[in-house]
Amino acid sequence: MSQSIQTVRDIYAAFDSGDIPTFLGFLDPQVRWCEAEGNAYADGNPYLGADAVVAGVFARIQEDFDGFRVEVGEIVGGGDVVSMFGRYKATARRSGRPLDVQAAHTWWLRDGKVVRFQQMVDTAGLAAALA
Repeated sequence: MSQSIQTVRDIYAAFDSGDIPTFLGFLDPQVRWCEAEGNAYADGNPYLGADAVVAGVFARIQEDFDGFRVEVGEIVGGGDVVSMFGRYKATARRSGRPLDVQAAHTWWLRDGKVVRFQQMVDTAGLAAALA
């Protein structure tokens, strides 16, 4: 297994355990983070830096969903580019609807830090849960 794949596995492990300081420690100070077009959270694309990601994405997810998690499926890639294919699962706070949508993430790494991130997600399913 490549070091980049292991780093991405470690990122998801930190996120899954709620260890936000460790998760944020994987982000380069100038990380360029993009949510999928059509996703309500894409209104701030590109988010530049960890503070922008936390405020524009993660704080909003926490407001909108209970029990949000990324169900990691396959992680592939090599070198400095790694992709994850999995699912988002949660319950929308306002509607009470379940969220269970396909998602993919691509991570660009340099020296063990995330310098760029691109999310792809079933935006229709995400919007339906939030409606």
